[in-house]
Amino acid sequence: MGNCLGELCVLAAVEWVKENLEHFIKKSFSASQAPKLESASQPLQEVFSRLWIYSHHIYNKSKRKNILEWSKELGLSGFSMPGKPGIVCVEGPQSACEEFWSRVKVLTWKKIMIRHREDINLNRRGEDSKSVESIDSLRKFTCFEEAMFDPHGNRGNHMDLGQLYQFLNEKGCCDVFQIYFGIEGR
Repeated sequence: MGNCLGELCVLAAVEWVKENLEHFIKKSFSASQAPKLESASQPLQEVFSRLWIYSHHIYNKSKRKNILEWSKELGLSGFSMPGKPGIVCVEGPQSACEEFWSRVKVLTWKKIMIRHREDINLNRRGEDSKSVESIDSLRKFTCFEEAMFDPHGNRGNHMDLGQLYQFLNEKGCCDVFQIYFGIEGR
């Protein structure tokens, strides 16, 4: 969590607690549990995640390059929208999304947070299970891309949010627009 001297930082503190609480609970729980051997009959739990990341802005070319390279390296799909505000959506296996977030959040940012996350548990019981959803069947994006929406403004760093809404609507996730901006999209 960055220094918020002179700024109202309650929301940032709450967001940090939300993002890190699970880590501390898991650490505490695993320390109190004896290791257990998994039996072959138990289903393996795999989790599909979609992280909706909000940044005050994304201008820096090396950050933009890292976002593209890390998503490819980790097999994630989604998009990033550079400019002000900056938006990143990554989706794929939870472990890969968490690794992506751990890399991105330590870069120098004015403000960055996971604005919304979606986690879906997938039961893997082996080849005999016919109703198992796969990670790929849950993806809304086929690859990871940098998305630009009619850049404008003095520096060409503001995107047309109406076009962003249309893009999200085409992908079946326009409800996240209200989560990001607090208003209904059109």
